[in-house]
Amino acid sequence: MGTVVDFRSGRSAPGAIASECLTHVELTWVQKKIEYWIRFGSVVREKVLDRRRRIVSFRPGDIFAFVRWAANDYGTIISRLDIVRAVASGEAHQTLPFVRAGGDILLTAQGWPKVERVLQTIDGVEQLGIAPGAVSPDHWRHVHNRMTVGQEPRAYTLDLHRAYLLRRGVQP
Repeated sequence: MGTVVDFRSGRSAPGAIASECLTHVELTWVQKKIEYWIRFGSVVREKVLDRRRRIVSFRPGDIFAFVRWAANDYGTIISRLDIVRAVASGEAHQTLPFVRAGGDILLTAQGWPKVERVLQTIDGVEQLGIAPGAVSPDHWRHVHNRMTVGQEPRAYTLDLHRAYLLRRGVQP
């Protein structure tokens, strides 16, 4: 059994992390072979399985970026980035490898040039002083759609973020 860390309390807790309605993401790190990592997102729990694998968990509604890269002796075989909204139990969702039970996939990028472009977009949001997980889900969908058709996505601005926060404040 691995070690569970609750990031709210900062304490380790023995036992499983499946008791709450959390979205769990299995991360793996095998140097120069497999690198699955979280680019952004508010991890609420972490369970260390062994020195190469761990499971991180997100609350429903949290947005996170999951990066997957793998290579063999001949080079890169997968380079992918998904921005996902964690869903509540019983809520409609899409499945995604290594994400249990799945989530609302806001953006998918495959191939290093597209993944790199999304990483640059995330960096641009952070330069505004906005946490990427706090960005409007509609913006991530917009970035996905524009990249799918080969067009440059519009930049996220402080005005767009203020409008999103106001809209979210009046929605039920």
